[in-house]
Amino acid sequence: METVLEIKNLSVSFDTKKGEVEAVRDVSFSVKKGEVLAIVGESGCGKTVMSQSVLKLLPRNSRIKSGQILVEGTDITNYKEKEMQRLRGTTLSMVFQDPMMTLNPTIPVGVQITEAILQHEKVSREEAKQRAIEMLQMVGIEDTAQRYRLQPHYFSGGMRQRCVLAIALALKPKLLFADEPTTALDVTVQSKILNLLLNLKEELGLSIIFITHDLSVAAKIADRVAVMYAGKIVEIGKAEEVFYNPQHPYTWGLLSSLPSLVKRGEQLKCITGMPPSLLHPPAGDAFARRNPYAMEIDYKEMPPMFEITPTHYAATWLLDKRAPKIARPQILKHYQGERVIVNG
Repeated sequence: METVLEIKNLSVSFDTKKGEVEAVRDVSFSVKKGEVLAIVGESGCGKTVMSQSVLKLLPRNSRIKSGQILVEGTDITNYKEKEMQRLRGTTLSMVFQDPMMTLNPTIPVGVQITEAILQHEKVSREEAKQRAIEMLQMVGIEDTAQRYRLQPHYFSGGMRQRCVLAIALALKPKLLFADEPTTALDVTVQSKILNLLLNLKEELGLSIIFITHDLSVAAKIADRVAVMYAGKIVEIGKAEEVFYNPQHPYTWGLLSSLPSLVKRGEQLKCITGMPPSLLHPPAGDAFARRNPYAMEIDYKEMPPMFEITPTHYAATWLLDKRAPKIARPQILKHYQGERVIVNG
């Protein structure tokens, strides 16, 4: 299957007054055509920085320290702004958490889609307008001829997100970055947006990198899942492997915190402690201080990626053949055979 995006040993830093913040550290993964890769983890773990580094949307105090970004086999790591402008929208596109970050509040949504098309393609304004109306119809907006002329404040949150999707997909990109696109929506609207993304993936042959802190959402939409912590991918595999055979203690903690795994009257689980400062990342496993199963080596050496299956990897010393055998938390063992992670 064709590889749309390949990230090789990517490291991204920010230069601040307090020093260098290592926001993304030696990250590697790939995305195939028509695949949905969910990237999950706590806020501040590097999910958004990683995705925005691919589209070169980071602030000026950021820099790619090392690694490669390959889009359809072409190395774009050192692309300048003019080169990236040709890629954004046509090959790579992005949907943000808050649609009002993308939509201009003073311009009708249909006109904004039309302008996106005119910026990249030599077509008449009338043709661009018709395509914009077709895109609004594709994302499930009714009465498009009338709503084409409406400003964003006439739309609900879910409808605005559909409008943003229409803009992002207007030029038929190969890869869509969806950065927490359902977080601000209620559960019913959230489900509709997820189903819409899955339908568009099939209809357009679209690849999606879906960024979220909500594991239930990731379980519903993802083919594969990458778990990030302190700027690194600590576990990656097929969705069913990561959710029903997790190997990293951080993944155990995230899954144990799901409300769907807690019975009525029980206390909601949580991961104690705080992530480390990436001004001075720890020498060993960044999760060691929060890991109840940490060994001496976790504080001294960063674990490599251990292969569990050809599609499933995790960076934890518990997978070393010399490590003691540790049973996963009882809550995960109890629900291992029950698909309760996906709500609805």
